[in-house]
Amino acid sequence: MKYYLCLILLFCLGHRAMAIEPSTRPNECQQRLIDRGYGMFIHFGINTFNGLEWSDGTTPPSVYNPTQLDCDQWIRVARDAGFRYVVLTAKHHDGFCLWDSALTDYDVASSPVKNDVVGAVADACRKYGLQFALYYSLWDRHEPSYQSSDFADYIRYMEGQLTELMSNYGEVCELWFDGGWDKPADQWRLPELYSLVKKLQPQCAIGVNGNVTDHEGDEGGYCYILPDQMIEDNKYVTRYFPVDFRLWDPKIAHPKDKKQYLYDGKSYYLPFEHTICLSKAWNWFQKSQPMPVRSQDELAELFYRCTANDNTLLINVPPSPQGLIYSHEADAIISLGQRLGIRQGESLPKAPAALAVASAAATSVWDDNYDEYGPMRAVDGGMQTRWASTETTPMLTIDFDSEKSISQINIFEYCDSKQGADGFSNERINRIQRYAIDALDHNGDWTTIYLGDEPMGDCKTISLSQPYTTNQVRLRVLQASAPPSIYLFDMR
Repeated sequence: MKYYLCLILLFCLGHRAMAIEPSTRPNECQQRLIDRGYGMFIHFGINTFNGLEWSDGTTPPSVYNPTQLDCDQWIRVARDAGFRYVVLTAKHHDGFCLWDSALTDYDVASSPVKNDVVGAVADACRKYGLQFALYYSLWDRHEPSYQSSDFADYIRYMEGQLTELMSNYGEVCELWFDGGWDKPADQWRLPELYSLVKKLQPQCAIGVNGNVTDHEGDEGGYCYILPDQMIEDNKYVTRYFPVDFRLWDPKIAHPKDKKQYLYDGKSYYLPFEHTICLSKAWNWFQKSQPMPVRSQDELAELFYRCTANDNTLLINVPPSPQGLIYSHEADAIISLGQRLGIRQGESLPKAPAALAVASAAATSVWDDNYDEYGPMRAVDGGMQTRWASTETTPMLTIDFDSEKSISQINIFEYCDSKQGADGFSNERINRIQRYAIDALDHNGDWTTIYLGDEPMGDCKTISLSQPYTTNQVRLRVLQASAPPSIYLFDMR
């Protein structure tokens, strides 16, 4: 009965949907997304209890058993950290639903803890003044209709569930679709899903993970376009349409990220939403054993980078199997908000722009492949390109076109990866073990301004107590476990 009442409500609502149209500027829905800017991703579900990132839909609901479930605590942490919105995983690829859906028994209502998590998070968001958003996986490894000979059966299933989610929990500011890669793009009938959501939630911004490709449709295959490549307007297309923004977790956009993308020959404005993990490992669902978190330096740099240029940032802070955000993670994300000086009702803080680099040189380039691994790759602003060395103790030298005053240096090192037991999460391991940073003084002599003998982590931020004026800086690797490689070396 609840499902049919929701369908009736769909056709009775008279609100004007804020649908995407060709434009070179954000519409009202997109501007609201840009203004929110900073959100907390909450991955929670049956995978929290089976130690997996992706499960296959066969894990019984009895496994879901958060003995101290406290959704209010989650949103208190989000508020205290300065987040403006929360995105909750209502349904992941396994198909398990965090609400009592009338269309399946693979949900919390069939588990030992029957609380409607979607409802509890929505209520807590209203209580603490945050906006509420949802993640919903298109791919469903449990629902039988997903394997139906007529895929329209599964489309109707999704329409029913989306109607529940968009009708029963108040305002939903964003819908994050995932798993589209499992089917050809047109099979999802996205225009129908988009229209349905917009009728129920006119200001809901809709995105699909991994959307930008080299040509429309799936015929003849297609090539995903990395965010580093998205620096030219009207060059690339959207595989899924209509959408209101771009996604590709956990990639980082280029500082020169462009917003104009093509579909059917028309140009659409599409901002980029970043999604990164609070933990040092790449994992979305929390594990029973707490994991270390990224450093404050690294989180601050990622915040500045990901919220610049009218893009947005989601940081994943997943609750534990007990149903609580771990204390060390709550402390880390709240401390970050305090460090950044985030204030509700105010614009998000911004960092000074990185200094422009004239040229870069290196004593070694991997396989002499300068196009892919040359020294300029470390200073081109991208996070998917990198300089790589053949030797273990190389030097990277950076020139400015004139003297610059340097007060901060940021280094993102390429790390080796060790895969976790779940086959998805990973631990990153630095290669560089000892290194020095030198600056050329006015007499033409090199002065060491920093000497390091600890791993850089994913990002090493060096803040100088006094600005140093120079026209040339170099990185000397003194010891490394393997040939070093640098994604980004920038200075402010």
